[in-house]
Amino acid sequence: MPAALVTGSSRGIGRAIAERFARDGYDVAVNYVQSAQRARAVTDAIEQETDAEAVAVRADVGDSEEAADLVAATVEAFGRLDHVVNNAGVDQHVYTEDLSPADFDRVMDTNVNGAFNVTKAALPYLRKSAEDDAESAEDSDPAPTPSITNVSSILGHTGAPVECHYAASKAGLLGLTKSHAGDFAPEIRVNAVAPGHVETDMTADRTEEEKAAELESIPVGQYGQPTDIAEAVAYLRDAGFVTGETLNVNGGELMR
Repeated sequence: MPAALVTGSSRGIGRAIAERFARDGYDVAVNYVQSAQRARAVTDAIEQETDAEAVAVRADVGDSEEAADLVAATVEAFGRLDHVVNNAGVDQHVYTEDLSPADFDRVMDTNVNGAFNVTKAALPYLRKSAEDDAESAEDSDPAPTPSITNVSSILGHTGAPVECHYAASKAGLLGLTKSHAGDFAPEIRVNAVAPGHVETDMTADRTEEEKAAELESIPVGQYGQPTDIAEAVAYLRDAGFVTGETLNVNGGELMR
């Protein structure tokens, strides 16, 4: 089986992506930092409901050594690495005047540095996967090239007054995506997905008034679901002629 690593995949969007990859025939490394029990629940569900293997690996991807260990553990478990999804992220609602440099750095370390750290560590294994696929593929049916997908946000386009560091980090991922797409071509494709408002535990603290205002701004009139983002990531994984692109999945909110 091909193998995938999904960072920050013990819950929410990351979990949906990990489960989608498993259903599509990929062994999956489930990454977490604190939620060991949740991560094991994901791996148990994958192995009970699919033919895929799954491992839970703790790592703070903002730490370059831990990110490298995460990649190494994935390859040790499955013997290869074909796709990486940089989903791990942290958020914080605070205006700039109350935002400490330490908190700004913490968000950047996870959201941007984490994607860079994992990508750098994974690069030789993804290149090896590309070489192996090129040797084994039939000319009439070439295998999709290995890929990296970075999970950004609609806020990377629009900015966000109450979370400037989060929005800046997600905009940084868009630049990183294009830069790496050019750097790693043609062997490895790199794309991004930018979700809008998606129902996860990160949005569960919204008041009814806040929810009503958010829904008013979404043309389709509903929140996205984690499975909507997983479907977009699966498309980018398999889209052999797509690289350096950002797939916006926001119910039409960005066009307003």
